Amino acid sequence: MRIKRGVNAVKKRRKIFRLAKGYFGCKSKNYRIARQAVMKSLSYAYVGRKRRKRDMRSLWIARINAGARENGLSYSKLMHGLKVAGIELNRKVLADLAVTDAAAFADLCGKAKAAL
Repeated sequence: MRIKRGVNAVKKRRKIFRLAKGYFGCKSKNYRIARQAVMKSLSYAYVGRKRRKRDMRSLWIARINAGARENGLSYSKLMHGLKVAGIELNRKVLADLAVTDAAAFADLCGKAKAAL
């Protein structure tokens, strides 16, 4: 008795077409091209997840630097001052403070200056 793989083949194609939904032209209609597009997209998504972490860190550093310069410090001096003062806040929290709560960030800058 031979094995017919109609059901499994349809499931496999359906999975690819579901992932390729919304792609332009043949990329969402033609299985062979859709498969290539989906493979490329998934590799981009994998790289993007790593890339986002780098991008967010550089954004946080830019925001902290802007806030530090408003308070008469550079980014590196602020970070060194906070380390010497024993204040262990990560860059994400510092950036959020610099954007949302300028008074608290200015207080941290004052402590960092005093520690230097």
